[in-house]
Amino acid sequence: MSLVQSEKKAGAPSWRDRDLKRNLRHIIPGKDSSTKAVDYDFLKSMCQDYEIAPGRYMISYYKEDRELVTNRHKHFMKNYHRMFLKKPSSRLPEGELPALKQSTALGLALALGLGSSDLATGLGVSKLSLATHATGGYSTGGVSDKKSDRPLAINPVNNMSHDIRDYVADLHRQRIMHDPENIFTENIKTLRRLSRKMPFDRTASDNDKMFRILKTFSQLTNQVSDFVLRELCVIAVIDIWREVNFTVFGNSGLHLIVKGSVSVCTEPHLRTDENEKDFRVPTPPPLKQKDILTVGDCFGTLKCLEGRGTNSKVLTVITEEPNCEFIRISCTEYKRVIKQIHQKDQTEKMNLLSSCQVYKLWPPQPLSKLANLIEWINFPSNTVLVSEGFKAPSIFVIKSGECHVLREVEKKHMLPNGKVEIRNKQVVMGKVGENESFGEISLLTDESMTCSIITSTSVQMATIDSDKLKELDDVTLQLIKQSSSPTFADFTQDEIYEEYMNQELKREWNEFKHNVVVDVINSRGVRPGYGKWSK
Repeated sequence: MSLVQSEKKAGAPSWRDRDLKRNLRHIIPGKDSSTKAVDYDFLKSMCQDYEIAPGRYMISYYKEDRELVTNRHKHFMKNYHRMFLKKPSSRLPEGELPALKQSTALGLALALGLGSSDLATGLGVSKLSLATHATGGYSTGGVSDKKSDRPLAINPVNNMSHDIRDYVADLHRQRIMHDPENIFTENIKTLRRLSRKMPFDRTASDNDKMFRILKTFSQLTNQVSDFVLRELCVIAVIDIWREVNFTVFGNSGLHLIVKGSVSVCTEPHLRTDENEKDFRVPTPPPLKQKDILTVGDCFGTLKCLEGRGTNSKVLTVITEEPNCEFIRISCTEYKRVIKQIHQKDQTEKMNLLSSCQVYKLWPPQPLSKLANLIEWINFPSNTVLVSEGFKAPSIFVIKSGECHVLREVEKKHMLPNGKVEIRNKQVVMGKVGENESFGEISLLTDESMTCSIITSTSVQMATIDSDKLKELDDVTLQLIKQSSSPTFADFTQDEIYEEYMNQELKREWNEFKHNVVVDVINSRGVRPGYGKWSK
């Protein structure tokens, strides 16, 4: 018996087709790419204007006339489409600020833990504009859709891009260089750019940049201090030598090469305090094998060589490349700067001594001699300057800050085993402030100090060592001895002990009050800094 295949009836669904259709009901539809974002802030403002509760469609007919409500309803239906925002674009429209700067402001706020309200307050924009910009649209705050009506601020976050390429480019521009060669190259470029300005055209920030860069050159920092180097940045100029094989005389000043290279004619090519004796001999003969100096090297001198002109062969070099550039600090300007610094420092010392009660009535001549011996020293807090019963190491004059004066007192102390032991305690008897001095009598008469002096704050002081006092004449030394008096030497032991007892009673009373407050807080269940007590 043969099997004959039957033809399938058209339109008759199979069980498989029915199952597929049945299963389609449970398939979750995909995300519709055409779904528009809703500006809920704009919708809320519309509802408030037309007295429509958010999430409700009906209008209250009991409060107003039907005609007025109908007009408002028509107006709402006419403008409701404005609450739908456009799809955010990774590219910026013309006329807007770069997305990099805008995203940087938002990223900074997130890094600092600021919310949208804090960021809006700092940038001068509203929450509405921030919420809208985050989705790529604009919030007009009303019905109008003109660009002039959009709320913009000084640094608005008009767009927020989700394209990583927008942020990578910004990070590449802000990356920190760690390669020493790249850092050196950038510093040289900055030096060349700033030194091309005339000294009177440079700003304070320009001089600070030059100072930070010049501090990296050891050939400069080994010769002058940071304070002097900062002042020299103001007078530094640039010299450009456009020809090759041109002779540059180094005796006119100190030169720092910022472009090109030169060959050394004589050795040494740089004068320092260590090789100063090498320049006392006559002019050395030319070198057979010349050394080459490149960018970052120095030649010349800050102090003119005595008995030699500016065109002397000593310290001379020859340019090896065209358009060589040197930052030059002339010897004349260096001498003038050093003189001004010395005069300013001398005036400051004279003013400090003349304001001190001990030296207030001194004539100018001995006061100037004493000011020449002063050295400035800074002391941190809790530093012991002098100790009771020991000789003072120097004469101290306080320029800024404050010190405590302590005296020792004997006190009986009960040991755990019942024995009594005598101990020495220190009592704060007073303070020494600005424009006050101490240590003169102990240093001149070889007597021990009657008190201990400890810094209570950071103190800047003018000090005169005992070795420098030997340079003064007998008249000035006698004048110091007559004008000075021992520091806090008038207190008796009874007065010191009474002050000690008062301070101890005050300390015990403060501890008692503190313990009572702590017990009350603990008994009431108060936890300062937590919960409702955190404010």
